[in-house]
Amino acid sequence: MEWSFSDMELRILGALMEKQRATPEYYPLSLNALLQACNQKSSRNPVVSYSETEVNHCVQILYDRAFVNEIISQDRRVPRYDQRVTKLLHCSDAESAILCLLFLRGPQTPGELKSRSGRLYAFESLQEVHQTLRQMEQREEMPLVRALPRLPGTKEPRFIHLLGSDPVETETVSHPDPLGVPASAPNELLEEVKQLRSELQQLRNEFETFRNQF
Repeated sequence: MEWSFSDMELRILGALMEKQRATPEYYPLSLNALLQACNQKSSRNPVVSYSETEVNHCVQILYDRAFVNEIISQDRRVPRYDQRVTKLLHCSDAESAILCLLFLRGPQTPGELKSRSGRLYAFESLQEVHQTLRQMEQREEMPLVRALPRLPGTKEPRFIHLLGSDPVETETVSHPDPLGVPASAPNELLEEVKQLRSELQQLRNEFETFRNQF
């Protein structure tokens, strides 16, 4: 089985993995729900604007490669989709959460992974994140992540997943502040607040949709 995915395939798989953990009551996802999850403006880097045709075509490729299941139940006419990547890789919940975040947001430090993983998996400590990353690095059958060289002025290395077509060239490098402070540091709190607001609005929308069904 070939473990190499395009950027769109990674976004689709990451979106399915995220919704499977964060909103299991709405999972598996219809094509329309999957499209919205892929094009979501919060918790995504980069933000994309795929068309329904593009997502549908990519889903069919993943289905043909056995990484996605198509589920059609008797009470629902619209097919829904379920990812199989974490099962095929025998990932733990912690490993699944880290892979999901790396698929959706690109290279991240252990601290960023911990702060962004709340709805996917509750890491008890930063040490647990480091331990999980080591396990993913040292897998005998196929390593899943690796650390990038530490940028000047930063305390932690960023990690990338190894399931993309070319993880070295496609990873985005952020330039550190000339005073030796990471460029992302002043915005971390603002980003977390923005993310919480976005998640709150998403929960409100999902509740409104659920209420309208009754």
